[in-house]
Amino acid sequence: MDRILVIGSAGSGKSTLSREIGHATGLPVVHLDRHYWKPHWTPMPNVEWDVFVEQVSLQEQWIMDGNYSRTLELRAKRADTIIFLDMPRYLCMYRILKRRWQYRGRTRPDLNEDCPEKLDWPFLVWVWNFRKRSRPNILRILDNVKDSRTVIILSSRKQVKEFRRGRDGLEC
Repeated sequence: MDRILVIGSAGSGKSTLSREIGHATGLPVVHLDRHYWKPHWTPMPNVEWDVFVEQVSLQEQWIMDGNYSRTLELRAKRADTIIFLDMPRYLCMYRILKRRWQYRGRTRPDLNEDCPEKLDWPFLVWVWNFRKRSRPNILRILDNVKDSRTVIILSSRKQVKEFRRGRDGLEC
């Protein structure tokens, strides 16, 4: 595994798992949120974002976490391993609320500076609707690449724990 893509809803555990895999493998970790969001939660313009994602995905080794559906196919085609954290809605909601409390007024390690943790109604709705809105497209993309890529779908905390223990070939 040289290029690992970790995707899933906000609160699914993408950044945490990516850091753990990076620590276990020595592969560089790219948290897409850290690059997309500029200070004060200003998004990177689409043209710049596309160039950035393409440049990073062309590198020989990486662990990349984040959704960004517009560039997901490009990243999936370049990855050799894709991990989809298909976690239950209630777990993701719990985790984003917990994260908000844990990092209140501060920036999380996987974000750009000057992006203090926040929680607003549109974000809650986005997480709540992830399975209905984003999951079908993710599954379609995974189905398109499953014959040429390693695709791992983890749907529970227990499965993630087993994966971390190395049952899927990776010691974390």
